[in-house]
Amino acid sequence: MKTGIFCNYENYHQDTRRAIEEQVSLVKYAQTLDFEEAWVAERHFNDFNLSPSILVLLAHLAGMTSTIRLGSAAVLLAFHNPIRVAEDLATLDNLSQGRLALGIAKGGPFPEQYKHFATDMSESRTKALEAMALVHKLLYETEVTFNGQYYQCDRVTVHPKPVQKPIPTYIASGDDRAITFAAKYSFGLMGGPPFALERLKQTIAKYRSINSNGVEQFILARFFFVAETQEEALTQALPFIRSFSKKMQANAAVMQPNNRNQSKLFNRNNICYDEDYLLSNSIIGDVSHCRDQIKKLKDQLDLETLLLKPCSVSLQKNLESLQRYNQQVRTYI
Repeated sequence: MKTGIFCNYENYHQDTRRAIEEQVSLVKYAQTLDFEEAWVAERHFNDFNLSPSILVLLAHLAGMTSTIRLGSAAVLLAFHNPIRVAEDLATLDNLSQGRLALGIAKGGPFPEQYKHFATDMSESRTKALEAMALVHKLLYETEVTFNGQYYQCDRVTVHPKPVQKPIPTYIASGDDRAITFAAKYSFGLMGGPPFALERLKQTIAKYRSINSNGVEQFILARFFFVAETQEEALTQALPFIRSFSKKMQANAAVMQPNNRNQSKLFNRNNICYDEDYLLSNSIIGDVSHCRDQIKKLKDQLDLETLLLKPCSVSLQKNLESLQRYNQQVRTYI
């Protein structure tokens, strides 16, 4: 199992330059620890997660690193022109000397994104999957003609072509249509921090029922902090978890205005944003607890890569946590 870092470019101190520099420092430090991957999340229209232009950020990271694989987690394809995305991806794969990995998703429970990008949430998954089908053709073929419901092109060839053929590609979804799509193309799958273990197991089983001989791979992101004691780990991580829980429940309430029980918007066997649920699904605690949590995930999901999302607001504490993981957790799982 490979280890990666999950990057959200949090603006804890209301200082854009500092937020970007601290995230780059985390990625560069992860590379010195021989972490294999760093993935950047796409977020829009808030002053806390400063990663709306993830391919630009990945290009910056490509220039600041040399060995770590760089991934998009995920490009929200329903909000982008797929021809331009294909051009940017191919260029970025060349800039990084073949270190790019591509993750795509439909957009998540963020109402402002759908509003400002003029995309109906009910159409976003279909639109994203169609866009990915076109991107895939454009990256590796010439004179591409495509006639879809949302996208069309006539004899288009993008330049440059990527170094990798193919670029490792992942779909971040547990939806049956998305799983079927991933299995058809032998793309990998991604799971986010709020996704329950039971949901993830069902997603993998569905994929395998369609494509038992494919190049199926599974990447999982989890909130993370390891400390000497359980109490210290919770002290460092809880402010982030609490803030994330409140924000996501508020977003979900807007997306589901007719839900009568706003505090329990999601099934705990599927996805949920309650604070205690998020803590129980995270890798937060002392060394022994974190080892057990990771071993459980590894054994039940056959993970290709585990992405750690450091949860302290302090850069120094996050660096110390990653070092402790490398010295006391990683070699024992």
